[in-house]
Amino acid sequence: MQSRFFSYGIFLSLAGLSIALISQHVFDMRPCAWCVFQRVLLLGILGFCIFGQLLATLKLRLLSQLFGALSLLTALGGIAAAWYQYTVASKLFSCDLSFADRFMTQSGLESSLPWLFGIYGSCMDATVHVLGIEYAIWALMLFAIISALMLYGLVRQSR
Repeated sequence: MQSRFFSYGIFLSLAGLSIALISQHVFDMRPCAWCVFQRVLLLGILGFCIFGQLLATLKLRLLSQLFGALSLLTALGGIAAAWYQYTVASKLFSCDLSFADRFMTQSGLESSLPWLFGIYGSCMDATVHVLGIEYAIWALMLFAIISALMLYGLVRQSR
């Protein structure tokens, strides 16, 4: 896989994380469990893309493709999480005991890095529209773009 696709993944995941943190800390948007779980997925994509780019630079094609595939799978997980947040979780009064809530609390991420992974809102309260589009749909589109780029990079490399 060419390193430029990993560069796109790095840029987009950093942009998504930055926007999420600015929304929280500057515009006081309180994230729910599904919001912060998607941050974990963005960090996963970021890590896989960094390693993939390093391996692509070292001309280790098979390992590079593996990290491209891991980035793709993580982005597909992000699509699923954002879709679930939009269709199910945003209509619930509470995210308590959902997969995202259990993952964030049982992993210790919420308490160890509260500025990044703190859950401060319910799923219903975290439903926010930006430019007329619900925030979860923006996240879904971001994960879809990353997925498409990773898939294209993998398919193109296999030719």
